[in-house]
Amino acid sequence: MKTLIRNADVVVTMDGARRELAGASVLVEDGAIAALGPGLIAPGAEVIDASGCVVTPGLVNTHHHLYQSLTRAVPGGQDALLFGWLKTLYPIWARYRPEDMHLSTQLGLAELALSGCTMSSDHLYLYPNGSRLDDTIHAARALGLRFHATRGAMSIGESKGGLPPDSLVEDEAAILKDSIRVIDAFHDPRPEAMTRVGLAPCSPFSVSRELMRDAALLARDKGVMLHTHLAENDEDIAYSLSQFGCRPGQYAEDLGWTGADVWHAHCVKLDASEISLFAHTKTGVAHCPCSNCRLGSGIAPVRAMRDAGVKVGLGVDGSASNDAGELIGEARQAMLLQRVANGANAMSAREALEIATLGGASVLGRAGELGSLEPGKRADIAIWDLRALQAAGSWDPVAALVLCGPHRVRHLLVEGREVVRDFRLVTLDERVLAESARRATARLLA
Repeated sequence: MKTLIRNADVVVTMDGARRELAGASVLVEDGAIAALGPGLIAPGAEVIDASGCVVTPGLVNTHHHLYQSLTRAVPGGQDALLFGWLKTLYPIWARYRPEDMHLSTQLGLAELALSGCTMSSDHLYLYPNGSRLDDTIHAARALGLRFHATRGAMSIGESKGGLPPDSLVEDEAAILKDSIRVIDAFHDPRPEAMTRVGLAPCSPFSVSRELMRDAALLARDKGVMLHTHLAENDEDIAYSLSQFGCRPGQYAEDLGWTGADVWHAHCVKLDASEISLFAHTKTGVAHCPCSNCRLGSGIAPVRAMRDAGVKVGLGVDGSASNDAGELIGEARQAMLLQRVANGANAMSAREALEIATLGGASVLGRAGELGSLEPGKRADIAIWDLRALQAAGSWDPVAALVLCGPHRVRHLLVEGREVVRDFRLVTLDERVLAESARRATARLLA
């Protein structure tokens, strides 16, 4: 199967030289990029006319809680800090059914796809009423995005000094047993993999030291990645100091939670020593700028992280704390926050776009096959129409993607297959999905 993306105004490669090719085409064969440059000819190929468009690598979302897509703008949690927000939402999530997990995952992934995202991770750490990680994996397969599912967990409930209600925590032996099951059933280590599985105990305040350590040992035995929340806000730091006698970075290192196979979400409150630790251990960070703003957590030191050599990708986080799920909007917010903290030249639009593409692929351990447009890499491609109203009047089409838009992709290819065509999902019906979500939310409200 061949597809020729023809005559783009600009192809943003994100290759080693960060080339931007004017008037170029991209040839896709059997799910991979075969060639790119001006004047490509491919007899018999399906042609996508990219005139007036900018072509970029697909965006990569490194942190999400897709189950939260049915709990946006919940009263009582709209103006709370992290811990209070969680206390408001836990009882609602406890009412979820497996079909809610499936629906919420598709809703969140659909929104991501329409904003140019071709690959998303997901952190699912609660399993009420028979829900399983399988529900989200099957949902992602139907939609057609590349999916990094993580088997999250909570094991310390309120009765043991934890934050979640006891009804939402699990036995630690059962957690490890199910972790083995989902890895064996779904993890695909191949370069072209559409589904990978990682292990992701929720946070230092909801699982034991023993589970953190055992999860790290299991992940390395199985060859999968590790993920959790870390240093998200001042409450998080205070908890670590009072309960563990150390900062979160030291806690992570002591339990085997640093390395190229680990990425942590948020990291808003990392200090200089922790940034240095993450840099020399090649530990990744999922930066979630909109969620950090929404919960009042602060501005993550992304400029310092990048300058030190820390791998940084973007995450929209859960739609209960964002409340949107548009990844290209996260790139803009990331850029703006670094400018607020460090000055107007602290981060360019192009650097923000790099973090959203190649940066995310690096964090998820997939920069060898994804994150840039180069021959031999997988064909995960976003095509943005700069003739849209949002971009009208822009002089620099690449910077415009971050600075002004468009924020809805015209075409999206994953593994060379169309997921979005002419601004619409082709794998699912958006109207049916939205109506199903309204019904599910009404039931949860009741």
